[in-house]
Parts: sequence; C-alpha cells; structure tokens
Amino acid sequence: MDEISFDDFLKVDIRVGRVLKAEPYPEARKPAIKLWIDFGDDIGERKSSAQITAHYQPETLIGREVLAVVNFPPRQIGKFRSEVLVLGLQDEAGGVVLIAPDQNVPVGGRLH
Repeated sequence: MDEISFDDFLKVDIRVGRVLKAEPYPEARKPAIKLWIDFGDDIGERKSSAQITAHYQPETLIGREVLAVVNFPPRQIGKFRSEVLVLGLQDEAGGVVLIAPDQNVPVGGRLH
C-alpha cells in the first residue's frame, strides 16, 4: 500500500450530492448507469457514469444521496462525459455498493 500525506488527502474534494436523474447506459463497455447529481449552489449539477448495475436500478437512485470526488478531470465514457467519480465498495461478488451518509446532510457538504 502506498502512503500519502495528509496534505495529499486534503486535495481530494469528496462531496455529498443528490441524484436528480438516472438512466441505463447500455452503450458502455461495462454495464453502467448514467447519473445527474446535484451538489448544491457552489458546484451545481454534475454527471457521472457509474458501474453500479449489480445492486441498483436507475429508478431506485432518484433522490438518493451519494459521495463523489468532484475535482478529478472529466472522462469521456463512450459518448457520455463523466464529470465526477461516484464512490462505492465492492461486495464479495464484485458488485459495487454506494457509499452515502447515514443521516441527512446538506447537499454539497465536503467530507472531512
């Protein structure tokens, strides 16, 4: 495991956002869902392509809070531009389980 400094960690901007819209993304090389996420007034709405189809259907994601890295450069995923990296953990079968706060917090709040 590579060590990083605390200053390196502080460079990663992880925020809570609320999913506004979600659609299947069958054109992706690996099964994915396209997400439109609200990060509040300072950041606004951002898009993400997330490989979360093992546990989630698009319609179940609307209104859900998620954590995402908001300061990585955008990536082109097929014809879709992914602007943030939604965070999750793999279960025993390799499916991704989303990370989210266990209580309501303001949209756009930064992980400390």
